[in-house]
Amino acid sequence: MSEPIVIIDSSEIREGKIEDLKKVMTDLVDFAEANEPRMIAYSVYLDQDGNRVTVLQVHPDSASAEYHMTVAGASFRKFVEYVRMSGIDVYGKPSTALLERLRRKAQMLGGGSVVVHELHAGFARFGVPATDAPVHQSAVPSPTETGAAPPR
Repeated sequence: MSEPIVIIDSSEIREGKIEDLKKVMTDLVDFAEANEPRMIAYSVYLDQDGNRVTVLQVHPDSASAEYHMTVAGASFRKFVEYVRMSGIDVYGKPSTALLERLRRKAQMLGGGSVVVHELHAGFARFGVPATDAPVHQSAVPSPTETGAAPPR
């Protein structure tokens, strides 16, 4: 079974370019939402000083991330005008093709490094429906009530 891929890229925003960057990033988010139905999440974060931008991508597998690089990749070149990439962190097991595309993107946008972080332990609950009711501590069963032993 394939595992989710999370990609986080960070860049410095070039001086005087934040408003232009906001526009092109909004356009890219809209494009991804309309054209990449398998992508789970695509979010753009700006630091409070407007000096850094971080893009978070969540994909169900490496193929979805490769597809993003294919369909949206043509627009990456224009970002050279707005940012200098610091680096890309990849969480999960990316394909060789995806890693190569991410390295080319990092090089094109300023030469930041691409670092892969392999999963050691964890779980994901993508697709779990949210409830409208808040969860109160009294509503959460204790390990003794469920029969589960607490971690040591």
